[in-house]
Amino acid sequence: MSDTTDALAAMPPVTGTLLERMGIEVLELSADRTVGSMPVEGNTQPYGLLHGGASAVLAETLASYAAQVHAGAGRAAVGIEINATHHRSARSGVVTGAATALHLGSSLASYEVVVEDEDGRRLCTARVTCMLIDARR
Repeated sequence: MSDTTDALAAMPPVTGTLLERMGIEVLELSADRTVGSMPVEGNTQPYGLLHGGASAVLAETLASYAAQVHAGAGRAAVGIEINATHHRSARSGVVTGAATALHLGSSLASYEVVVEDEDGRRLCTARVTCMLIDARR
């Protein structure tokens, strides 16, 4: 198994979650860098453009997954802050986000997340901070 496959297997199931409804797929997973994608279709606002909130959900998802890997077993990563700048939008296709670690501490992890369209144009830049807490059983 690859490191990504092992890390994904350790994550909670996504069945019935927002990730499943939005079609988010995690493609690469590590504490330092996580990549995922999401279809534009089904995640648009009334004008047919990718909803800015969908980009924010993708960004927080990728950062939270990466932070969870950093946190390790018995701990949970929970988003506590997100800042997103929407540079442009997309009308179709698949968008891809990449979360890159900015800070990996014992209680906080912060990431920059860049969301791009299929042509590599930057759609959104986000910064996400996750708190690392003891997991509840």
